[in-house]
Amino acid sequence: MSFRPLRALRILAAVAVLGMFAREARADLVWSPDSGWRIEGGALSGLTGDQGRNALQLMNKARRDEENHSYLGAVRVYTKVCKKYSTSVYAPEAFYRIGLIRFNRRQYYKAFDAFQILLGRYPNSHRYTEVIGYLYQISAALLNGDTNHAFGFLPTFRNRERAVQYEETILADAPYSDFAPLCLMEAAEAESFLHNPDLAIDELDKLVNTYPQSVLAPEAYLRLAEAHASQVEGPYYDQAETNEAITYSTDFTILFPTDKRIGDAAGELDKMKRVLAMSKIKIGDFYFYKRDNYPAARVFYNEAITSYPDSSIAEVARKRLNSVEIKANAAAQGRPPKKHFLFF
Repeated sequence: MSFRPLRALRILAAVAVLGMFAREARADLVWSPDSGWRIEGGALSGLTGDQGRNALQLMNKARRDEENHSYLGAVRVYTKVCKKYSTSVYAPEAFYRIGLIRFNRRQYYKAFDAFQILLGRYPNSHRYTEVIGYLYQISAALLNGDTNHAFGFLPTFRNRERAVQYEETILADAPYSDFAPLCLMEAAEAESFLHNPDLAIDELDKLVNTYPQSVLAPEAYLRLAEAHASQVEGPYYDQAETNEAITYSTDFTILFPTDKRIGDAAGELDKMKRVLAMSKIKIGDFYFYKRDNYPAARVFYNEAITSYPDSSIAEVARKRLNSVEIKANAAAQGRPPKKHFLFF
């Protein structure tokens, strides 16, 4: 399974984010370039007297620094607010502004940390859903090869492993959000790209079992079938992966019969069922031609027919069964059987 950027899913995510932001009508703090920060929506600052005035002054200074592109100065002042007035209404907004500045400067690691602190300390923040959206954008950027920028201008190395960790963090933060199945799908892509097929399968399996109604479920079933099929080594080897590929391809055709990719799933299913049926014939051949164990040969030839009854391989199995009966009857009568040759 190759690593393929999920551009269509980015659009889905953007639509989901816009829809969720539209539902977040309440605002505790509102910024105006003329008057500065003001509290709205019936919220209280949590501070009184000089503390309240000092906190507001710091918030105004930080935002004006931000507006003047003095980002380092703004972060320093916002950080001071977070430390000195952690129980005020200003603190979660300060963490949010820090995360946003870091995000816009592509300082993804520090942005993720700031947003995570906001979610952890202020879970009731009206910014909660918006912050989850930014966390997802950070992990998605890193998964698709973007790099963290040290100091806001110096690109570092790609780090998809960290991105996968971020996806898992988002799942823990918001397991019931619209971003959860997206995170699982992208984590699966990253694990596949990093040559961890078993971990990719685990992520996809979580998606289809935890979010079966997601718009990504059909894609996940197809990728599960593809992932298992990629590990099939042929009819002479263990068929556990073949059976898994058959299961997920079959599930896809049953659950999503109108999907435009139904032909792809049917083709994969045919291929895997042929491998499975042929593996049964190979085992039957061993018992028939190498061990003269006719009961065992019958079992496996019949399993080959059951595995794919309408295929040409099933017809081969039926011919083998006929040969078994001829040899078994000859052996029972004490007559030397005729030689039989393998034809496909």
